[in-house]
Amino acid sequence: MTMHPDNLRRRSLLVLGTAAVLPLVVGCDRGGSGGAGGPAADAAKFNNIDISGAEYARDFTLTDHHGQPRRMADFKGKLVAIFFGYTQCPDVCPTSMAELAEVKKALGADGDKLQGLFITVDPERDTPELLKAYMSGFDPSFLALRGTPEQTAAVAKEFKVFFAKVPGKAADSYTMDHTAGVYVFDTAGRIRLFARHGGGPAALAADMKQLLQAPTA
Repeated sequence: MTMHPDNLRRRSLLVLGTAAVLPLVVGCDRGGSGGAGGPAADAAKFNNIDISGAEYARDFTLTDHHGQPRRMADFKGKLVAIFFGYTQCPDVCPTSMAELAEVKKALGADGDKLQGLFITVDPERDTPELLKAYMSGFDPSFLALRGTPEQTAAVAKEFKVFFAKVPGKAADSYTMDHTAGVYVFDTAGRIRLFARHGGGPAALAADMKQLLQAPTA
């Protein structure tokens, strides 16, 4: 995607202005790498970024692609992996969701203890029917979550997720820039990790195995 210099400068300012609190922000037609801040990442324990105890990413109120209202408490007892994206993303989003499906397989008999969630940042186009079809390409147990524009903005703020519409060449076309990475919660519903895009499924699976073995009290 080629951007006009004024648009590129505008987006750079947005990213720089939020760099202290946001993980990696990408345009969805490009990959990349970056980091997220958190309370003392423990590189010796986890491959990904330890954000245990963070006072954000605590809950959400959204509707899944079956029409059922959902909150974090609905998934207590499972590891939860949350990715923010949109169905028309050509690269980062499908790659990330496919890797989550690989992680579930790598967990073997514990695979059913992982709940994958996809939260759309584009509810304008991502209808429940489209989200249901999209998720069917990854894993049948994964759920897509959708809200009103106001709910989407609220959950993005709670998770410190950046997203913005980027106009396309045609009058009615656009893409979405957004934070790219996976938030991981332990079986007690506590935020534990942020996995940067591009880290690969093997590292994430190893971290999840540690979380499953750790006491949750």
